[in-house]
Amino acid sequence: MLMHETMVAQSLMAIIAEQAAKNNAKPVAAKISCGMLNPVNDEVLRFAFEAIAKDTPCEGVKLQVEHKPIRARCKNCEANFDIELSLPECPKCGGADFELMPDASLILEEIEFQTESHNEKN
Repeated sequence: MLMHETMVAQSLMAIIAEQAAKNNAKPVAAKISCGMLNPVNDEVLRFAFEAIAKDTPCEGVKLQVEHKPIRARCKNCEANFDIELSLPECPKCGGADFELMPDASLILEEIEFQTESHNEKN
C-alpha cells in the first residue's frame, strides 16, 4: 500500500509546487478529499508526503484529508442518499435494496499559501 500513497504524494507535491511557483508563494497547507472507499491511508499518505517534500518548497505543508460519504441509490424509490454503514437503508422509504454509486475520486481541493504580507487560499 505504501507504493500507492507514495505515487499520490508525488502527484500532490508536483501540483502544489507548480501552483506555489505560479503564485510566487510558500505553500503551507493543502486540503484533499476522497471517497470513504478510497484505498488511500491518511497517515501513510502524510508520511510519504513529508518524506518526499523534505528539502523542497513543499516541506512543512500540512495535508488535511476529508473523506466524502458513500453514496447509494435506492432501487425502490430511486432516492440518492449518503449511506450509514451502521444502518444501511434508504432514509426516504426505509428500503434496504440499493446500489452503491461510484466513490468520490481523490481531489486536491485547496492549497493555502503564505506570502510575505499574508496567507492566501487557492
